[in-house]
Amino acid sequence: MTEGRNYREAAASFGGVAAEYERGRPGYPDALFDALERLWGRGLDGARVLDVGAGTGIATRLLAARGARVVAVEPSPGMAARFLLSSPDLPLVRGTGDDLPFHDDSADLVTYAQAFHWTYPEKSVPEAVRVLRPGGAVAAWWNVYDETVPWVRARSERMAAALPDRYHGYGGVGGHVGHFAPAGLAVQRTSLHWARRVTVDHVITDLTSRSYLASLSPEERAPVLAAEREALFAVFPDGDVVEPFTVDLTVAVKPG
Repeated sequence: MTEGRNYREAAASFGGVAAEYERGRPGYPDALFDALERLWGRGLDGARVLDVGAGTGIATRLLAARGARVVAVEPSPGMAARFLLSSPDLPLVRGTGDDLPFHDDSADLVTYAQAFHWTYPEKSVPEAVRVLRPGGAVAAWWNVYDETVPWVRARSERMAAALPDRYHGYGGVGGHVGHFAPAGLAVQRTSLHWARRVTVDHVITDLTSRSYLASLSPEERAPVLAAEREALFAVFPDGDVVEPFTVDLTVAVKPG
């Protein structure tokens, strides 16, 4: 887990913005799951998958649509409640990646969609290895804002200025992958580029669900969001935004 501010507090804040998370967060392109299958060397169809830190089920539903027999794992009561509203037919278990409530050798794939950085790798990696069958894999991925695009970079600079003690950029996997190889896993990485077209209001909803804002009180985050809305309309006067992402994917395979 990244050190610095109180990340337990930040992680706990997601429950209070679960509705905004569900409405605002981006999904993932089909190409991500194609790449996951390619790096893993097997298909998702029929695989038993534990989607850890499942949140409201954005990735869980996409994994299920690919034919995976997926179980969501989520610690937050608020996020879990929203998951059950959105995905009543998918199984959900309360738990964390640091202490997976599953038997040894019981899963083919453990996934972390936008979630691995909320774990302590010295605990979560051995736990993933424990529950994986031989030939199974851990897959961790992040949607990372593409800051080579000027307006995205300008937004990041505004957030850093407004929230200097909370916002430190968002670089995806970063140094987290260094924990997989020492555990005996064969690690591969790739990245993909994609974009979504949304409204300014949708972007603001997404920002509301980000930990650096979600962990503020509504009164504290309101002026930050108001200023961001004004800045976005200055760039996109018609309110139509093309939001660019890079998906950073790591797949670490357990020896067969």
